[in-house]
Amino acid sequence: MIAAGKAALRNAPVVLAILPAVAFLTVFLLVPVAQMLGLSLFAADGSPTLSNFARLFESTVYMRVLWNSVLTATMTALFCVVIAYPVAYLLSTARPGTRAALLIWVLLPLWTSFLVRAVAWILILGDQGVLNSGLKAIGLIDEPFRMINTFFGVLVGTVHAMVPIAVMMMLSVMATIDRDLGHASATLGARGAQSFWRVFFPLSLPGVVAAALIVFVNALGFFVASQLLGGVRDMMISQLIIQQIEEVFDLSFAGALGAVLLFTTLLIIALFDRVLGLTSLTGDHSRLEKNRARGKSALGRVGTGLTDLAGDVCAAIGEAADRLFRRRPRGADKARRPILALTVGCVIVFIAAPAFILIPASFSETPFLSWPPRGFTLEWYQGFFTSPAWSAALFRSIVVGFLTAMCAMAIGVPAAYVLGRRSFPGKPLLLTFILIPVVLPSIIIGVGLFYLYSRIGLLQTTAGLVLGHTVFALPYVVITAMAALRTYDDRLDQAASTLGASRLTTFRLISFPLMRMGMASAFLFAFVQSFDELSVALFVASPTMPTLPRQLWAEALYRLSPTLAAASTVMILIVALPIVASQLSGRLRTARERRRNDR
Repeated sequence: MIAAGKAALRNAPVVLAILPAVAFLTVFLLVPVAQMLGLSLFAADGSPTLSNFARLFESTVYMRVLWNSVLTATMTALFCVVIAYPVAYLLSTARPGTRAALLIWVLLPLWTSFLVRAVAWILILGDQGVLNSGLKAIGLIDEPFRMINTFFGVLVGTVHAMVPIAVMMMLSVMATIDRDLGHASATLGARGAQSFWRVFFPLSLPGVVAAALIVFVNALGFFVASQLLGGVRDMMISQLIIQQIEEVFDLSFAGALGAVLLFTTLLIIALFDRVLGLTSLTGDHSRLEKNRARGKSALGRVGTGLTDLAGDVCAAIGEAADRLFRRRPRGADKARRPILALTVGCVIVFIAAPAFILIPASFSETPFLSWPPRGFTLEWYQGFFTSPAWSAALFRSIVVGFLTAMCAMAIGVPAAYVLGRRSFPGKPLLLTFILIPVVLPSIIIGVGLFYLYSRIGLLQTTAGLVLGHTVFALPYVVITAMAALRTYDDRLDQAASTLGASRLTTFRLISFPLMRMGMASAFLFAFVQSFDELSVALFVASPTMPTLPRQLWAEALYRLSPTLAAASTVMILIVALPIVASQLSGRLRTARERRRNDR
């Protein structure tokens, strides 16, 4: 009993630190999703029924939409993996300064709204857009290609939105690969291509698989590109959910659609876990080793077979490289580096350029979005800042973003501290629970919060928006704060205490200055996540008091004017300038420290 009491007292700080995050996500994530699932099982009169699911599966229209969603997500995952791999590879092998500069351009789309990027693609792919105008100007076409309201447009917009995520997922794995392995293979006579296919690529496969999984799950519930760039045949299941709530107000059927989307997502994740193991996302292949040892699980044997097949394919490619490059001089390996750099440059242009297309369009004198811009005027910016609707939406988004960041920091930083610096039973499970909002399609959480708020009176309130946005911001705060806290040396606190400093003085003079950049990054991530959030705003925000993304969404659906470009440019500046300033500040601080050390 005494030992148990001591253990409880020892674990009390851990429980107190992690409890707010667990309680918050239970109330505002698990309960809303459970309510949504429960509502799908009841008719309008409250009687239990499966008619909503029968209606869904009996209709070829709904099944076609579900199939289209899965197809779009699958193709998006494949294209993202192919496009992102060379970028992640170059970043992992580049010098620190080059890597930091390239990362800014790779991360730029993540700092700008999905909605802004979709509007940019309207301007690029339209009949009078950048691509068609350019092809006409050089005489390759007489009539414009139809790229808007097509599956091609949806795929381009969705891939563009997801590529940075794939790059970061792969880079996190590639950065941990020991470069000495490549040097060892070179010592044994392997050239660049042989070393890559036989050593580096097999070790990077966990990152490839992780990127494909995360992109697939996110693309499955993504609706911005299909709504703005696609046609009726390209509809995604998330659009059906929005339609059922906003136009038909059939909550039960919307719940059934959400349940199918949730089940499809969980099925893909469960199959991945059984075949390869979720731990393989971090490079841990213990599940595969257990499958090899036990040989009991059929799906486990499939995963083992797929991994072995990937190894055989890589070995075969390596052997082909042996025969192809055995007579080429070793300098040919270095000659391929510019080709890789050119490929990565094209990908970065694809990633970063669309957002900048909107800036010149926002100064055009024409009353509609077109390319090239004609004339110069500030009329659209004047209209944006003097319009009560736009200015109120901008102010509301800034306030909600600031409050969301404060709430996410208050809940997430204590949780990040114990998750990053303490060991206790159930730690991996708790971290997985906190990261659920990153994996779950945002439309499901938005619909669930709509159901919950309609019962407790938080619908169309600022508090409801802040709490809903905090659900999405919390995982980013926890991960960013964990990274900052993990590198902090506790011996500094011990040294300060030995010299007589109080805990408050130690925190003020030592702990906080060392951690402030990490905490500032966590706050900034939370603000950006809230400022860009649309799914919760669609269902929770009042139509008469929208956030800026919802106002932009409504404008994009019904009227493509240069005011959209002006609003998008303002969003880019609000989000990107603080982050770029933070990056430059970090570089200047590092340079000052180097000069100080050189002295």
